[in-house]
Amino acid sequence: MKVNVVSKKLIKPCKPTPSHLRTYKISLIDELNPSMHVIRILFYPSDQVVNGKHVTSLEESLSQVLPLFYPLAGRYHKDEHYVDCNDEGAEFSIAEVGCHLHQLIGPEVKSEQLNHLLPLEIGAADELTDPMLAVQVNNFQCGGLAIGVCSSHRIFDSCSQAIFLKAWSNVAIDGGLVICPDFDSPSYFPPENLSPLQFGVSRTRDTSILTKRFLFDKSAIYMLRERLSPAWRNERPPSRVVVVSAVLTQAILRADRKKHGTSRASIIGQAVNVRERTIPPISKYACGTWASMSFLESTPNESYGLESNFFEIVSKMRQVTFQGTKDCERILSDRKFGRRVLIDCEFEAAQKTDSPDTKVVWISDWSKFEDYELDFGYGKPIWASLADVPVEDFMILMNTKDNDGIEAWVFMHESDMPYLEQDEDLTMLTNQRG
Repeated sequence: MKVNVVSKKLIKPCKPTPSHLRTYKISLIDELNPSMHVIRILFYPSDQVVNGKHVTSLEESLSQVLPLFYPLAGRYHKDEHYVDCNDEGAEFSIAEVGCHLHQLIGPEVKSEQLNHLLPLEIGAADELTDPMLAVQVNNFQCGGLAIGVCSSHRIFDSCSQAIFLKAWSNVAIDGGLVICPDFDSPSYFPPENLSPLQFGVSRTRDTSILTKRFLFDKSAIYMLRERLSPAWRNERPPSRVVVVSAVLTQAILRADRKKHGTSRASIIGQAVNVRERTIPPISKYACGTWASMSFLESTPNESYGLESNFFEIVSKMRQVTFQGTKDCERILSDRKFGRRVLIDCEFEAAQKTDSPDTKVVWISDWSKFEDYELDFGYGKPIWASLADVPVEDFMILMNTKDNDGIEAWVFMHESDMPYLEQDEDLTMLTNQRG
């Protein structure tokens, strides 16, 4: 697949950033993020694009929304841990793709092809010359297009990017709610000049980290919930995210046991969105990293039990997530506790990722971010995708267009992935994709 970038420019905010906002010191939480971009790719078919707005409207609406998200137009100074909000601009590229859109959204698509639709390498972040936001509009031969977005993880988590995309799309179609984000996280947790947790991420793509997509449709999720009957009959059934993350975690633990010949200790980290869960509540439009991790730690024997007992793993993962959600209430009122929840626990788990005795799995739920509602003047996307993300033992759960399934993106080392691909339970439940 050939992708040819035909133009590239910087889009500046339509009005200058006020002088009192010129320096944005990142928060303690953002300091720990690896040097990489948060990504999304949104696909729009030709029949929607032909009647849509010209690409220049994307440039204009981006310029109009940037004053609200002013750090995205600046540049990061990594030695001093601040963004110079100098209005240098977001990078905006237009590319021609040498294939039809449908060739990139079917089950045979290789995830590494999708990286070519992004404006930057995912790990190309944190240098002074790196934009905080980059967009690539990819035009297909059939007339369809895909919008690839990279935003710096130094100031954005996945929810922040979703907030920005919603705000941009609202401006692009001249309607909808005017979203006013806040960038107040440093006032709650000021920076301490900590070094990032890199998780092995580098500026060039690590081809030893492979991607596998697992599509859990409505019937697969029904089957998973049925496994919990009758023990769960009198309780509210677990969510799509809970049952999918549990069955995937089981498969990963089985794969790890088959590779090593024995079960190892395990740590399962599930991200919890802190927004609107603190007392007082952090705004739903708060930007920066507002996510805590709830951890399920198990001995080798306990890990073996989790991989073979679906009810047990669902119960335990649900329990720690419930506790993690409840812990959010104390994050602001007890800053020492808040630091422990937001910083220390993740740091300690990250230190064990290279341990020969422990398997660490990271889970992030993106299914509630309304990607399939993002209309930039071309209707709603037919697919919202990721690409190859260079973080090992990481899964991201995305919504499906019909809003009743989960598309799980799993990133593992090339020596581990074959064991996962051969898992009989996953093969029975899902449509596996490259």
